[in-house]
Amino acid sequence: MRFDNRVTRMLGVDTPIVQAPMGWIARSQLASAVSNAGAMGIIETSSGELDAIRGEIQRMRELTDRPFGVNIAQAFVRDPAIVDFVIGQGVRFVTTSAGDPTKYTRQLKDAGLTVFHVVPTLRAALKAVDAGVDGLVVEGGEGGGFKNPRPVSSLVLLPLVRSRVDVPIIAAGGICDGVSMAAAFALGAEGVQMGTRMVSASESPVHDGWKQAIVAAAETGTSFLRCEGGPALRALRTARTDRLERGEGHPMMDLAAGIQQVYFGGDLEAGVALSGQVAGRIEAVEPVAVIIERTVREFSETVENLAKRYATSQA
Repeated sequence: MRFDNRVTRMLGVDTPIVQAPMGWIARSQLASAVSNAGAMGIIETSSGELDAIRGEIQRMRELTDRPFGVNIAQAFVRDPAIVDFVIGQGVRFVTTSAGDPTKYTRQLKDAGLTVFHVVPTLRAALKAVDAGVDGLVVEGGEGGGFKNPRPVSSLVLLPLVRSRVDVPIIAAGGICDGVSMAAAFALGAEGVQMGTRMVSASESPVHDGWKQAIVAAAETGTSFLRCEGGPALRALRTARTDRLERGEGHPMMDLAAGIQQVYFGGDLEAGVALSGQVAGRIEAVEPVAVIIERTVREFSETVENLAKRYATSQA
């Protein structure tokens, strides 16, 4: 199936699938595989390791000649020159998140970049559109990682935002295959973002223990961890997250303290392993190209089958 919509045209990709910008994970090894498969690989900046990120962007150009983008997670990048840094890397697509869309949008667009802002509510979506973004990543509360403390599911949020804005929407939260992609399109999206599905991909740099924990997870296998005065987190359920749910400890501190052990050592009890509820639908660790090819094929089959099963002819 060949896609031709506002997202593919704006991003210059064959397939309107975007890889989520997970800190320390969304680097060249994973992002280049996504771009080479015809979708949109994203390099993160939320780790704050801008010297390393500069090297990852250079590496991307060695690994792929396809388009890729960069994310600016405003709440987690302290360098005041972050926009100049991103502009200077020569990328054409940026997602901004975890902050005010009025802060960087104009500067990025004046430099000729396409800007999508991540939003968890209708109010945030309207503010981003007023700020002049080119599009939105509408993120349902079932997704992994940093979340609005009052989560809204994609089934409610997507059609609500679609009914109030005209810009293209990339749906995030609960997407792992062609069926969920087709559902997102039915609700008003023109593209989808995959996070947990990409964390568990063969090319993901995280420890295999984390990937296998995603594969083994049930649909009830995540915890929603609220943080006083800050964002919530959705993570794989462990004994540690059970304690955090009871108020024993601070989720953000545990996340920061355990990154190396969890992400690259595979010790899921050493910190917090971010994951969406869709982990309950992921059955295997597979290469990115396989994931994307099958997603596109299932999307096409799902749309076609729905039309065949439910369309009625007029007498």
